[in-house]
Amino acid sequence: MDLSKIPSPCYVLDEELLIGNLELIDYVRKQADVEIILALKGFAMWGAFPVIKPYCDGVSASSIHEARLSYEEMGTPSHTYSPAYTDADFDSILKYSSHVTFNSLSQYARFRQRASGVVSMGLRVNPEFSAVATSLYNPCSPGSRLGITAEQIGDSLPADIEGLHVHALCESTAQASKNLIEAVEKKFAYLFNSIKWLNLGGGHLMTSKGYNTQCLIDTLKTLRSKYPHLKIILEPGGAFVWETGVLVATVEDIVENSGIRTAILNISFSAHLPDCLEMPYKPAIRDARDVVQGERGWRLGANSCLAGDFLGEWMFNKEPYIGMPIVFEDMMHYTMVKTTTFNGVAHPSIGIWSKNKFKLLKKFDYEDYKNRLS
Repeated sequence: MDLSKIPSPCYVLDEELLIGNLELIDYVRKQADVEIILALKGFAMWGAFPVIKPYCDGVSASSIHEARLSYEEMGTPSHTYSPAYTDADFDSILKYSSHVTFNSLSQYARFRQRASGVVSMGLRVNPEFSAVATSLYNPCSPGSRLGITAEQIGDSLPADIEGLHVHALCESTAQASKNLIEAVEKKFAYLFNSIKWLNLGGGHLMTSKGYNTQCLIDTLKTLRSKYPHLKIILEPGGAFVWETGVLVATVEDIVENSGIRTAILNISFSAHLPDCLEMPYKPAIRDARDVVQGERGWRLGANSCLAGDFLGEWMFNKEPYIGMPIVFEDMMHYTMVKTTTFNGVAHPSIGIWSKNKFKLLKKFDYEDYKNRLS
């Protein structure tokens, strides 16, 4: 990737790396005889949909806007789930969806007559199991608002419920997927004869280095053999674009205070890399490494007024200087979909690197900022 051809700041998807992930996903879905759909909550860069579409079985949406995007740009109705549907949006949800999953029995009771015969209806269930360590991302933590427990369902499902949906993983291993399936069977297998599909949600990080793909395939094949009438669905977001793109930024100033050196960038962590502060996690940076004891590293600061809008520390192959490009690795999943225009800081452009050429898909300007606030 030739950084001189890329504007700064900019999110850049590498098409060749994307296709590598898609080929692996396609292999898993065919070997395991399951459906794998793209979760837009993790990646909604619709300029890449023409590349993705041949390798997946559709899209999952979490809102009316995601469902409409799927319908208009992927050309397919979505598998839609939301913690709460509204009267104002629900008819449009039905228009753009093939499957609608309800988060509670009360939501099902409220909307079932409008949905009956129009879409395949399901319930999100809570298996009361999760391998997710960070509580912010754990949908099965005690008191969770997400999903219905087996105790709440009781002995049987409503007659018009055709599927169950579980989401309990986040960037998880194949063993975690196996453990989840075992937990779902333990809690809900008594309902499997009365449904047509089982959606195992996202978090199956099958395209990450070291992932035991064969373990996942074998686990899914075992599940299919036990319940051959069930259509099994996975809906990862991150796995589709794991390690397929970057965020290119630039050092605009260097300051020092109390012995701490900070390179100030033309982006905001709060606005453009929110997971770094929320999760939190420290992203990989090209030509940089972690500081070891005794070294004096560099903090990276954002171009916003939020005091905590910084990350650190790193050691760079070259000492940072004004105008130096900073390349954050693995910035495609759960990054662009969360960005804001906080402080009016210049929003990164969006582009694709394909066949040694850069294609600019979107450049944000004042009107984009203004229109979000009018």
